[in-house]
Amino acid sequence: MTNSWMRRARWSATATAAVLVAAVAGIAPAAASAPAGAPAAVAREGHVDAAALREALAGLPDAYVRGAMVRVTGREGHWRGTAGEWTAPADAEFAIGSITKLFTAAMALQLVGEDRLALDDTVQELLPGLLPASYEPISVGQLLTHTSGLQKPRCVRPGTPVEVVTSAVSCDAPTPPGTTVQYNGINYYLVGLVIEKVTGRSYEEELDDRIVRPLGLRHTSLPADDWAWAEGGIVSRASDLERFFTSLTRGRLLRPDERRLLFTTPGIPGADFGYGGLRRMRAPGDGPVVWGKTGTNRGYTSGIFATPGLGRIVVYSTLPTGKDPEREVDRVMRIAGAGFRGARTTAWS
Repeated sequence: MTNSWMRRARWSATATAAVLVAAVAGIAPAAASAPAGAPAAVAREGHVDAAALREALAGLPDAYVRGAMVRVTGREGHWRGTAGEWTAPADAEFAIGSITKLFTAAMALQLVGEDRLALDDTVQELLPGLLPASYEPISVGQLLTHTSGLQKPRCVRPGTPVEVVTSAVSCDAPTPPGTTVQYNGINYYLVGLVIEKVTGRSYEEELDDRIVRPLGLRHTSLPADDWAWAEGGIVSRASDLERFFTSLTRGRLLRPDERRLLFTTPGIPGADFGYGGLRRMRAPGDGPVVWGKTGTNRGYTSGIFATPGLGRIVVYSTLPTGKDPEREVDRVMRIAGAGFRGARTTAWS
């Protein structure tokens, strides 16, 4: 496979995300719904390849992934299944990790649509004194698309959002903003702080009033003890994520101009993140082009992706052992590839 490692890396949590959530305690799933190694599934298959999905889940637990859940929805059919030590129902709550960034970006774009924020507003204007004085101006748009140039958070320490940011920039040096793409969770701590500064309210209050309550996401929340916060702290479940993703991409949460920004990437070589935090990539196994986000937190590695037009939406979550990241990613790729097997590609409407 050409550039196989790069393709694998896109379907796993990045090293940055792993650093940012390393101090967060693990959460074990709840009571069993299927015996280990025997996938349990419910389907209205349509064009969904149920056999491929069952095969992708087969053999769990193994030395690298203890269990997994996958849920496929959309016009092309429905399928859901669990395997191994995923001992809760397929629609149980789990820590979504960096999928949280989609919620954070959505709120920032709402503020843009309300003329309370602009993509070219800078961190230095909005949050004076937070970044070192030597740093070049970094725009909100650059934060959202991971083109800020901020250095990898090698020195990051747990704490309040401000403490996380200041520790992350306490060593090493940034690159010029707007010149390269470097995935970095610190970007979204800063977006969360911008949301609080512009609204005068807490991130949690804005999340509840702008997204959770309007969409009826009864199983989506931000635990108070999770320092991953606006970067990766949300807990949700597959059906809530599907409702949020559908509402976001169909324009229920955003005005037309801001909705278009979801699928707009900056004009920088290699840029594949839109201004809504969504990443454009090709599904494993030479599948269709899809948009979505991965995340890791509290022992879960997860993702939500969809084909343009929402004909196929795939939510998955796995319980990796941490023994071999390459083998863990192989399993994630098998699950994601099976979920999009045979998917039809249409345009965003």
